[in-house]
Amino acid sequence: MFEPCKVEAMVNSTGKRKEVFIVKYDDVNHCKAVVDDKLCTAIYNPFTGLFYVDDKFGVIDSLNNEENM
Repeated sequence: MFEPCKVEAMVNSTGKRKEVFIVKYDDVNHCKAVVDDKLCTAIYNPFTGLFYVDDKFGVIDSLNNEENM
């Protein structure tokens, strides 16, 4: 069973590595990560050992959205 954890990942919007919080890991192609208060889709590449987070087109929800409060 997967435990949520902080990892270093490649972030789409910057093209750089950043610490993110992986909250769900079903398999390498179906992951969810929190980066900059946004819940985003992610994948894991076992060859590079990195998660790749899509914070441009893969945003699922904004966690600090004041309109939803």
